[in-house]
Amino acid sequence: MPTDCISYQKSGYFSKLIVDYLNEKPELKQFYSHFPTIENFGKQLEEKGNNFNSNGNRDALVFALQNQYEGYITSELTQQNISSLSDRKTFTITTGHQLNLFTGPLYFLYKIVSVINLTKELKVAYPDYHFVPVYWMATEDHDFEEINHFTFKGKKICWNAESTGPVGRLSTEGLAKIFEVFELELGAGNNANSIKKLFQESYLNHTNLAGATRFLANTLFKEEGLVIIDGDDSLLKKMFVPFAEQELLHQKSFEKVTETVTQLHGYDIQVNPREINLFYIEDTIRERIIFENGRYRVNNTEIDFSQDGILDELESFPEKFSPNVILRPLYQEVILPNLCYIGGGGEIAYWLELKSMFDFYQITFPSLLLRNSVLLVNEKQAEKADKLHLSWNNLFLKQTDLVNLKTAEISKFNLDFSEQKAFLHQQFEKLNEIATQTDKSFTGAVKAQEKKQLKGLENLEKKLLKAEKKKYQEELLRITALQDEFFPNHSLQERQLNFSEFYLEIGNLLIAKLLEQLQPLSKDFSIIKT
Repeated sequence: MPTDCISYQKSGYFSKLIVDYLNEKPELKQFYSHFPTIENFGKQLEEKGNNFNSNGNRDALVFALQNQYEGYITSELTQQNISSLSDRKTFTITTGHQLNLFTGPLYFLYKIVSVINLTKELKVAYPDYHFVPVYWMATEDHDFEEINHFTFKGKKICWNAESTGPVGRLSTEGLAKIFEVFELELGAGNNANSIKKLFQESYLNHTNLAGATRFLANTLFKEEGLVIIDGDDSLLKKMFVPFAEQELLHQKSFEKVTETVTQLHGYDIQVNPREINLFYIEDTIRERIIFENGRYRVNNTEIDFSQDGILDELESFPEKFSPNVILRPLYQEVILPNLCYIGGGGEIAYWLELKSMFDFYQITFPSLLLRNSVLLVNEKQAEKADKLHLSWNNLFLKQTDLVNLKTAEISKFNLDFSEQKAFLHQQFEKLNEIATQTDKSFTGAVKAQEKKQLKGLENLEKKLLKAEKKKYQEELLRITALQDEFFPNHSLQERQLNFSEFYLEIGNLLIAKLLEQLQPLSKDFSIIKT
């Protein structure tokens, strides 16, 4: 198997904003507090400790989590972690993710393992503190089409249902038919039976998607002490009421984030704020709250409030007010003693828009850590890569660039005509010297001829490359076929495949290998041999 490393920055799969953030470009420093290093977590501990221990409500958090876990069998370590949150020296490391069917893409696992492994590293560095890994379930999202499917061996397993409210409250009725399809694809064997059991117990034994996802994540990671939190909770929402009230009355998040978006010129903006960044939710409703003509209207409904009316509603039913992508991070940091948020490139990009809003509300901004990215490689694929003399830096190239590179390496000829072009330039330099001493018409003729001959060389260069590609097409096809295995649909493996495909082959070893090998503070892709 190739032994070289590929950094996130050089992989070609991250935006300019994320590359510059990873490189700690000085011009981005104003958009975050502390870059995630072991040393900087000492500063984060002090700042969050002072802020949260003065303003947070640890007892309410523990009580809410204990209520959420009622009826679930979890590990002693998870129970201890929940109880420990009442201690002023306990802090969380958090990731969030949608409620994708059967975890969705592979990177769901990588997010959670990144969180777990960082808590272990921090415990070694700061033994006087306790660190709890947290998975925040995005139960209040509404985009069902983003989460209603996963891919298994090239086949899309899709759950067709109607969803208009928060997805966490969506009934799991109808998933028995999905299980029948998946069961046939899995076939027989011990690992297949384990996957079938996990799917059944998660989705057929729980009435809604939030419950099913909690059971699934708890089963996979309870032995590591993972704590799973559902923000769609009236007890937790009560802690956020003062901030929701500020949002309704003064719309400071819109003002602050808009200022930041303007300052992030030159970068693609991940999200744009609304005037009011709250939804009104019920079981089958998740609609924006809009302020018009002195009244608060719930979009696409007949629901309408005066100012006093909506503040009374907020006080009486805080669970009906749901923060959108702009305010959800604030909600998270208000209720959790959190040090660090671990997310993908898109998530880190929108978090970088939020610091001025956090500063306004005097809530400590967490460290932002890009989750681990992983490429899983089996023995056969590793052997193929070695036989084809491929490095990881080769395989992460765009396919056209990879083919051109390998053609040049395989060919007996030098496919780069730079030497010939340089020689041609030298010859025309002499002609140009002569041209300056005679009629201008000759100067034009020399320049035109130089351009023509350079173009001819470039065409010959392209034709030779094309001819060599044809000559070595069999070997080149083996190279591109292997790259396609690693990058299905020319995308990262972790964004396309579901964990069950690998669990079917190696069972519990999959998560064990991730826990053993992922280093959350590394800036390199993790290549893991399965």
